[in-house]
Amino acid sequence: MSATEKSTRRKVTNESALFLILLLVGLLFLPIVIYAVGTAIFGDYAGNGFWDFLGLLHSELWAGEPVVWFLVLSPYLIWQIFRMTIWAFRRPHVAN
Repeated sequence: MSATEKSTRRKVTNESALFLILLLVGLLFLPIVIYAVGTAIFGDYAGNGFWDFLGLLHSELWAGEPVVWFLVLSPYLIWQIFRMTIWAFRRPHVAN
């Protein structure tokens, strides 16, 4: 295996691990924060508490609801936007 293949394989492995970690954050941590903030601002959830909220969120996720998928993937998307912003500012600028 060449050095380029090893480097590419390592990058793919690292990016896959990052995606999975941030997906878990979106699936587990983010709903806790959303429920806590929503309860603090708007009062009790209309359902039967956090587990009902989480069940509804996951059922809509598996039903393919685009807004829920965006919510779950938002930690990874925010990280990618941050990376692109850093990349854009590090690029050498060509003067006209």
